[in-house]
Amino acid sequence: MTGREAQTSRGRVLGALLVVFGLLAVVVAALMLTGALQLLAPTYSNEDFRIETYVSPHDEDGDGIDDQTDIIESARAYVATRPRYGSAYYEGGWPDDGRGVCTDVVAYALLGAGYDVRTLLNEDVLAHPEAYDIAVPDIDIDYRRVEDLFVYFSRHATPLTLDPLDREEWQGGDVVFFEGHVGIVSDRRNSRGVALVIHHARVFQMAYEEDVLERLPIIGHFRVG
Repeated sequence: MTGREAQTSRGRVLGALLVVFGLLAVVVAALMLTGALQLLAPTYSNEDFRIETYVSPHDEDGDGIDDQTDIIESARAYVATRPRYGSAYYEGGWPDDGRGVCTDVVAYALLGAGYDVRTLLNEDVLAHPEAYDIAVPDIDIDYRRVEDLFVYFSRHATPLTLDPLDREEWQGGDVVFFEGHVGIVSDRRNSRGVALVIHHARVFQMAYEEDVLERLPIIGHFRVG
């Protein structure tokens, strides 16, 4: 290869890299803009739509706060720490480095209400291995997988509507499963009364409480307690 050809080749590589970085910058900017718009969008309460707020008859941790309220408050407290999106294995199970994924929102939300999903799911896996597609049970990671949580909630929680337009049936503190994703239903709603979702879905996520219930394919909706 001559010097001129080598220079031309390097130029093409550099040009391709610039295009790739440019596209990445556009994607990041779009994600940040989406998050900013979510933060600025007005939200509404059940009362604004004359929807009765569900109050659980159960108080698992005996703190004087019903489970449904405890779950939504604990979910909001967890995302207020603004965890960075990232998956890793942790001895002891619970992330301790400020990182997290979607399943951690659910696990911490329920933990705050007195439900240790890490232990509960592991006990169910060991007692009923035929219900789970788990070759070697591992208490520290199984509960942080969406598919495992879906099986657990299908077995131990109350299933509810999958139609996001059944507005009264979506209450803050419910658990919602999408394809490969999970979150906690918010007690806040959009301008049409559709519930928001508290979740952790991606890097560069500015708003952890978003209007996604109609945009993602719903495969499960459950209530605990």
